[in-house]
Amino acid sequence: MTTAFDPIVMGGRRLASRIAMAPMTRSRAFGPGAEPTELMATYYAQRAGAGLIVTEGIQPSPVGQGYPHTPGLHTPGQVAAWRTVTDAVHREGGVIFAQLMHTGRIGHPSLLPEGLVPVGPSAVAAKGQVFTPEGPKDFVTPKELSEAEIRQTIADFAAAAKGAVEAGFDGVEIHGANGYLVHQFLAPNTNRRTDAWGSDTEGRIRFAVEVAAAVAEAIGSHRVGLRISPGNPYNDIAEDDPAEVYEALLERIAGLDLAYLHLMEGPDRDLTTRLRKAWPSTFVLNPFTYPEVTGPEALKLVEDGAADMIAYGALFLANPDLPARLAAGGPLNTPDPSTFYGGDHRGYTDYPTLTA
Repeated sequence: MTTAFDPIVMGGRRLASRIAMAPMTRSRAFGPGAEPTELMATYYAQRAGAGLIVTEGIQPSPVGQGYPHTPGLHTPGQVAAWRTVTDAVHREGGVIFAQLMHTGRIGHPSLLPEGLVPVGPSAVAAKGQVFTPEGPKDFVTPKELSEAEIRQTIADFAAAAKGAVEAGFDGVEIHGANGYLVHQFLAPNTNRRTDAWGSDTEGRIRFAVEVAAAVAEAIGSHRVGLRISPGNPYNDIAEDDPAEVYEALLERIAGLDLAYLHLMEGPDRDLTTRLRKAWPSTFVLNPFTYPEVTGPEALKLVEDGAADMIAYGALFLANPDLPARLAAGGPLNTPDPSTFYGGDHRGYTDYPTLTA
């Protein structure tokens, strides 16, 4: 019987276990130029016992930033600074992928270089507010991306992926979940386009497909993962019946031979099962366990064949050596909900942390 503590080959790379550290945005890039810091290198190195680390969201371009002090991967300085992080993880024997996160309409002009505004597939503002250095501010109506700007955004993802490899990352994860730009193209309430980038299922999946294809071509498909969260209402997303879109998406990208699919699960386990069957390579599951944080019981999902790997978020914050503690049967430190931006990921926020 396969267990979560057994090794797995993913994209041609042998991982020590099937326990992944989920991406969790931390707003810790306090240095100049949205560059990662030595503190971030320490944080990730402490968690190198994970079979796979997926970093916090990293913006692939200046306009892709949606929160204060999040790091980028679009300047030479950022690439060089990330090398400090990847070297630290590799010294501890870890494997680390960079999550490329363009936040799209989620953000505020005050967080962007002068003259830039948040962008999206359509000019539809999100309900709610975002934290800025001046305090919470309402989301603004984003600029609708033109055809040329969509093409440039796809190129930005590919360029950031190349920068990630140069910085020493073992690969990248495209963030297609949680109401950010890729997800905004997939969802009908945020993508109201009538051109080839919207209007129907084929149009809504097109951006995700072309981003995945461009990134795979840039750095090799064995270095690329994709994260999705069908039906996740976070950041004012509405997908009442997501099955058609996501099954079509997987059908289109299955031939790209990506390293893995990372599913942030909602309450529909039947959809999870269908997507699992449709996906030809490694299937990473961030299981729906609301209202509790994902705990040791989730390891059984590997034994049952529901997933190839299990991704933990909150529990990795409280337990840097989580895989060793899980293998030993504990003890486990309890995550502090006060450090989360909105609670555990199943409340559809997997972006916890103000503190390590």
